Amino acid sequence: MLRLDNKTVIVTGAGSGIGYAIAALFAKQGAKVAALDLNAEALQGILGHIRNEGGTVSGAGPSMGPGTPKSPPRVEPSVEGFACDVSDPGQVKEAFAAAVAKFGRLDILVNNAGIAHVGNVLNTTPEDLDRLYRVNVKGVYLCTQAAIPLFQAQGGGNIINMASIASLIGLEDRFAYSMTKGAVLSMTRSVAVDYVKKNIRCNCICPARVHTPFVDGFLKKSYPGKEAEMFKKLSEYQPLGRMGQPEEVAFMALYLASEESSFITGQALPLDGGVLMA
Repeated sequence: MLRLDNKTVIVTGAGSGIGYAIAALFAKQGAKVAALDLNAEALQGILGHIRNEGGTVSGAGPSMGPGTPKSPPRVEPSVEGFACDVSDPGQVKEAFAAAVAKFGRLDILVNNAGIAHVGNVLNTTPEDLDRLYRVNVKGVYLCTQAAIPLFQAQGGGNIINMASIASLIGLEDRFAYSMTKGAVLSMTRSVAVDYVKKNIRCNCICPARVHTPFVDGFLKKSYPGKEAEMFKKLSEYQPLGRMGQPEEVAFMALYLASEESSFITGQALPLDGGVLMA
């Protein structure tokens, strides 16, 4: 179950954090993964990690004797990296064309690339707003626009967008970020409605705080000397008392990418540690 054998996937923002976790898990589950990221150096690093971790293929390996469970043989995951600025139409077209040339098709798109911002409406500059819009909204639009014709030509496909609980509730000092993630949620539902008869599904994941390198960098920059204190405070915002882990987001993405979720489209799935209970 939850296998992605013979599926080709594009994961944007795959150079670290959630995107890396998704690319690694999907490759382990048998997918051919095209990892896209703005940072070419980071891409090379994650490709090495994914290949070294290895994966398994469906089917049984050689028996070691009567009563011994058979284990699937280890194979090197099929993963390639493509440097891409998702806010640049030309780079998106080139990256998608290169991925399809490498793997022959595209079955699943994970729109994960995104950037964050802290601020309210008064201290968010026009430049801040434009920067977030270019990556978080325009990037999702451009990648989705590149994927849809490929899906239509082959009779179907699957899109998984990375939204946020900020698209579902108000978060303090997240004005621009919340705006962009609200747009991702709206795009998710629009694409799902427009292409449901074309066998194209589209869903989004809405995580609460997830412990990624961005969080560590943000704390170091904004709260020097108080990183541990602020990390504890941010963790306790979730009723479960901790931040999520990138691997937990990756497993939800895996479910949405798999045939086991084939009856789900147009949905926003929270992964929030209990934030939305109240």
